Amino acid sequence: MATKPANSPEQLMRSRYSAYATQQAEYIYLTYAQSSQAEQSIDDIAQWAAETKWLKLIIHYASDHEKDLANRHNAQVEFSAFYQVHKQIWQMREQSNFVLEDSAWRYLDGEVSDSKALNKPKKNEFCFCGSEKKFKHCCAKTF
Repeated sequence: MATKPANSPEQLMRSRYSAYATQQAEYIYLTYAQSSQAEQSIDDIAQWAAETKWLKLIIHYASDHEKDLANRHNAQVEFSAFYQVHKQIWQMREQSNFVLEDSAWRYLDGEVSDSKALNKPKKNEFCFCGSEKKFKHCCAKTF
């Protein structure tokens, strides 16, 4: 996975999503804030990543403009993640909190504002992920 620290909370959020999708549990664990690591285990992260097929990430908001972060030690990223577990498609929306530790951004915690199961669209319906493409030209190829 990444060999250098993320430059922003959004970049870290995207790399953590990719790590879940590629089942890089140790990377995910290491990108937690130190205060949050005690509540996690690499085995639990690996199990969740293995059971889940990640489909799409949409960033709604990120407080990560260089000028905004220059003198800050915490930031937020709001995102929606689309994933499949046991043949069911889910959408989760979360406001994530990040902290700057040892000159590197780390994931502290998050508050899920919405989590719902979605119906699989028919091939000519618009995709659930919000791409404004028909399902057959978007996420259908992942099924």
